Amino acid sequence: MKYNLGCGNDILDGFVNVDSVALPGVDLVCDLGTTPWPIESGTATDVVIFNVLEHLADLIPAVEELHRICAAGGVVRARVPFYNSPDMFADPTHKRFFSNRTMDFFDPRTAACKERPYYSTARFHVSIATVYTRVLKVYLPIRFQPLKGLLLWLARFLGGVVWVLEFRLEAVKDASSA
Repeated sequence: MKYNLGCGNDILDGFVNVDSVALPGVDLVCDLGTTPWPIESGTATDVVIFNVLEHLADLIPAVEELHRICAAGGVVRARVPFYNSPDMFADPTHKRFFSNRTMDFFDPRTAACKERPYYSTARFHVSIATVYTRVLKVYLPIRFQPLKGLLLWLARFLGGVVWVLEFRLEAVKDASSA
């Protein structure tokens, strides 16, 4: 199964489109801020959750739900505003900030997860798929690894260099694959 969580008006063909409002094209009405979600465990092979996580009051239960619904190896693509981008501060409904290291706490390969395994049992292999910068009101996706690294380094010192991050999370379902 493929899920487009928090789809709003961005309906994707071939996906179960999920939103908190019964908009045209929404297949399942669900408040993603309330768990558990009405989605069967272990069924998702591909999940898109764009511009949603920053609106939720508590990130950890949402990530745990993403892990629960994913099949082993299922992939979640999560797009969020970077913590010091103008977009992060512009929307009064944004509740949480994201850096390039936020999802490290769910990746068993990172020091953050190893040092604080008690934060959550949800485990993903995490990578930053895309960094979005903005030029003249146009978002430019950067996928070239050295350029992503440079932009993230610059963004530590200069707001507005990185506007949006897209994480790729691959569900790890057993300790042997960590």
